[in-house]
Amino acid sequence: MSLSPRLALAACLLAAAAPPAAASCGGTVVATGAIAGWADPATLVLANGTQVRLDGIEIPPGPPGARYRDAARALAEAHRGTTVTIVAPARAFDRYGRLRGHAVLPSTPSATPATLQQLLLAQGLARVAPRTGGRGCAATLWPHEGRARRAKLGLWADPYYDLARAETPQAALAATGRLALVEGRIVSVRESGATIYLNFGRRWTEDFTVTIAKRDERRFQEAGLEPRRLAGRHVRIRGWIEERGGPWIEATQPEQIELVTERAVTKGSVAED
Repeated sequence: MSLSPRLALAACLLAAAAPPAAASCGGTVVATGAIAGWADPATLVLANGTQVRLDGIEIPPGPPGARYRDAARALAEAHRGTTVTIVAPARAFDRYGRLRGHAVLPSTPSATPATLQQLLLAQGLARVAPRTGGRGCAATLWPHEGRARRAKLGLWADPYYDLARAETPQAALAATGRLALVEGRIVSVRESGATIYLNFGRRWTEDFTVTIAKRDERRFQEAGLEPRRLAGRHVRIRGWIEERGGPWIEATQPEQIELVTERAVTKGSVAED
């Protein structure tokens, strides 16, 4: 679906490029307006009636996440009346007719979150989604999530959502069927048929594994992530856990894989890059 004439005109009048805070998450201003309300904790409604789904984040669904959704809604409601700038790619609509974009807040000190997405992540009320629109965009979100995770804020204080370690596969298996964040060192990279396997252990029937379809390999390479060169790297993987012998995640987007630098790996814990 293309932009409506009204939104296209607004984009031209506002700017050709996004504010720096969200330039990596779309690059084009597609709307601006005061927040009039919320259709749900992740979908704001502008004064002209436009609904905007906050892209790049996931607010926990299901009964375990109810208190975090309520807290997210309360945080969002505190910004009712705030004028935000919506930044999105050219194809900005979802199947429900909502804009999908990043809501840039009015000018704030450089140390504070610049978008509603970053604000929700910083409070531990959302997680970075497996699909953000690219690793450049994900890189603007990961630090806010990481600080909340280390401080055990919001959902990160709940063992149900906590980071799983690849070296203890049972922890990852406990998250089977839902979105999870798993961290560990890739022991080896192997290919078989149309699949690339990132192995986090030597027993594929028990250990954590990530797969990348060869048809998606170019997408990873263009994002600066060469799957075949990941052996020995410490990474964080986000995605839906399945059980295929051991716990398993299929990576279809480069932003599902977050590299952790060697200097950030410490005894028994990992700090942010």
